[in-house]
Amino acid sequence: MYAVIKTGGKQYRVADGEYLKIETLVADVGATVSFDQVLLVGEGESVNVGAPLVVGGVVTAEVLRHGRGDKIRIIKHRRRKHYHKEQGHRQNFTEVKITSISG
Repeated sequence: MYAVIKTGGKQYRVADGEYLKIETLVADVGATVSFDQVLLVGEGESVNVGAPLVVGGVVTAEVLRHGRGDKIRIIKHRRRKHYHKEQGHRQNFTEVKITSISG
């Protein structure tokens, strides 16, 4: 069974037992969170597509850890103009494990 959920402005295809890095959630490590914005639920050949959300669709997950991703380097350079600028960014994330899908 799989589902497509929406969280943090992005859509993710998830399945039972899958690990996922998503935008930061306000939840403690070990807590259970539920995603109620389920766009699609599928199992084998049967697919239930919501309009826009699946009625009664819920995906639950367990929060494993909070962290920061790899550094992304932003470099701006203009040749022959003595202009060189470097910037870095590390995005915060929450890692979750999908425990159940219903809908």
